[in-house]
Amino acid sequence: MTNTSTNKPPIWFWIISVIALIWNSLGVDGYIGQAYNTERYRSSFTPEQLEIAANAPSWTMGAFAIAVFTGVLAAIFLLLRKKIATTFWMISLIAVVLQMGYALITGEAASIAMVIMIVVFAFAFLWFSRLSTSKGWIS
Repeated sequence: MTNTSTNKPPIWFWIISVIALIWNSLGVDGYIGQAYNTERYRSSFTPEQLEIAANAPSWTMGAFAIAVFTGVLAAIFLLLRKKIATTFWMISLIAVVLQMGYALITGEAASIAMVIMIVVFAFAFLWFSRLSTSKGWIS
C-alpha cells in the first residue's frame, strides 16, 4: 500500500518551489515600493507612468496586494508540501488576471512583455501545484 503523502518530490520540485517564492517575494517588494511610493519605485518609472499608476482605481492596488501576498503564501505552502497551496495559487491567479487585464485593456501596461510573463508565471505555478498534488508530492 502506497501513502501518497510520503512520495518524495524530485529535486526540480524544490527548485521550482524556491523560484516561485523568489518571484512572488519580488512582487511583494514591488507592491511595497508602490504602496509607500519609495524613491526606488519612483526612480524606476517615467513621470507619465507614475501619473498613470497614481490615477489607477484603488481596486487594482488591492488586486496587486492579493496577487503577491497570496503568491508568497502559496509558495511557502508548496515548500511545506501542503495541498492548500493550490487554493492560494488560484486566488493569486485571479488577482493577477484582474490587475493585468485592467492594465492591458486601458493601455496602462508599462511593458506588454512583462504583463504576459506575470500572467504566464501565475498560470504555471497553479499548474505546477496541481501536478504536484496529482503526483502525491503535496497533500
